[in-house]
Amino acid sequence: MEIRSIRNIGQIQGAADVQRSPETKSMDFRGQLEDSIKGLDKLKFSGHAIDRLADRGVVLSNEKAERLMKAVDAAENKGSKDSLVLLDELAFVVSVKNRTVITACDTASLKQGVFTKIDSAVLG
Repeated sequence: MEIRSIRNIGQIQGAADVQRSPETKSMDFRGQLEDSIKGLDKLKFSGHAIDRLADRGVVLSNEKAERLMKAVDAAENKGSKDSLVLLDELAFVVSVKNRTVITACDTASLKQGVFTKIDSAVLG
């Protein structure tokens, strides 16, 4: 599994040029996502999580990034190993021990709404 360190979360904008193909837009957004996420030195995102955020055009603001880190801290303080973190319309499965976001999705993308292999849930 590919793990990437995230440094600084800022407002991430998706590609809005209607003349580009969906594949190009996705690649542009992914590049923007990876380039503009700098500063979360206490949290990492797996390649899979970055792909899911980019595929869905999810905006992760500084405020949400801080809430995500605080939720992971809270799960760690309670002894959690793998946690589901719910932030507004976003859901993250996090390896608390490794401080790594394994996957991410928005509520509109939840198909079955079932999360497995977690031992806790945190409302952030």
